[in-house]
Amino acid sequence: MQRRRFLARVGGAAAAASTVSIAGCLGSLGGGRGDGEDAYDVGMTATTFRPQEITISVGESVTWRNTSARTHTVTAYEDAIPEEAEFFATGGYGNEETAREEWWSDRGGALENAEEFSHTFEIAGRYDYVCIPHEQAGMIGAVVVEE
Repeated sequence: MQRRRFLARVGGAAAAASTVSIAGCLGSLGGGRGDGEDAYDVGMTATTFRPQEITISVGESVTWRNTSARTHTVTAYEDAIPEEAEFFATGGYGNEETAREEWWSDRGGALENAEEFSHTFEIAGRYDYVCIPHEQAGMIGAVVVEE
């Protein structure tokens, strides 16, 4: 009888663990403009922004959340944003060169797991951005801002 009780407990725990794992995976597939834990727009996996491209309207903000265990950055490509647009980068740097230097010298602009960064887009156009430490792996994204 003890063996049956043991197997029932182990089986129940395994089923509960599977449910938690599946729910965790579903929650990390991308953000949402909702409230609570899913109140971000772009998630960061190991080497990908999800979604890679997002479309918003002028005056709206985008919130990125690091949903992985790796450290990430969000850094605009200075030559791939509208000419009049404000540069953006985690760490608050004023240009791409400084953001890159600070990352490689002291991990400046780092977003750790569950940390977020937001930016408001005031100019219509396409904004390409990168995660500096994972650029070689193709971690590049875009925000398209429409009138």
